[in-house]
Amino acid sequence: MKKWMYSLMIVFAASCYGILTVIVKLAIRDGFTAAEAITSQYFIGFVMALLIFIIVRRTIPKFGGGMTLLIAGLFTATTGTVYGQAIEYMPASLAVVMLFQFTWIGMLFDCIATRRLPKRIEVISLLFLFGGTILAAGVIDADISGIPWQGWAWGMAAAVSFASFVMINQRQVEGMDTETRLFFISFFAAIATFFFQTPEIVWNGTLFGEGLWIYGLILGLFGTVIPICLFSIAVPKVGMATSSILSAMELPVAITVSVILLSESLTPLQVVGIVVILIGMTLPTLLQLRVNHRIRTKT
Repeated sequence: MKKWMYSLMIVFAASCYGILTVIVKLAIRDGFTAAEAITSQYFIGFVMALLIFIIVRRTIPKFGGGMTLLIAGLFTATTGTVYGQAIEYMPASLAVVMLFQFTWIGMLFDCIATRRLPKRIEVISLLFLFGGTILAAGVIDADISGIPWQGWAWGMAAAVSFASFVMINQRQVEGMDTETRLFFISFFAAIATFFFQTPEIVWNGTLFGEGLWIYGLILGLFGTVIPICLFSIAVPKVGMATSSILSAMELPVAITVSVILLSESLTPLQVVGIVVILIGMTLPTLLQLRVNHRIRTKT
């Protein structure tokens, strides 16, 4: 498989995450809490992962690579948990900006792990992403003086957690297929979520009796199953630094879906921000294609 296809997987996985905020908002509009929606996501996500494993593998899962899968599951769960807390203290648009700090945090993690300095194109790309995020999220005119420190702390924790999730997915577990990896990561994520969120929805009738399962099905598919599968396959091929940059696709998708499903307005400044983000995302790939073309020309 060509490398650009792995990059496309990262973009699609990040796009799936962009849908989640809107679905949670719709769940809240229907009378559920954010904690209930997040719990339904990881519970139903695990059930779907289990069904996929049974249908595809038809065997009893053999556990391996314990710490890698355990940590991946924990970061999967904590990202949703702490991001939900950030939204409780600050506007969703500003919480998104805080979450997007994972781009430079992920770059920092990669530089530390590989003992290198950031490449010039990576720094330029991050500057585009950060500037585009500020414009696209519409926070230039926002009043941030009344936001408590807890909001900033939870927002930064969400960014660190997501960057850590992407980083841990670089590690491949020898002899473990994607379906088995998905099963164990979603299992550990569900267990962790039950400790921090509202597990009682599973047995008190809220999940299946009041219709929360519909939101859980969508959240589980786009927030657990698809991203874990695609990140597990693509991040080892693309690398941590590039994956962090490509994951910036989450914000343009979140804004677009908000306009479509929530009828939110889209200002010209936000459109400019989205375009800037897309430019920042594609810069490293375009440069690499240019380098590859020069190499082929010379040979």
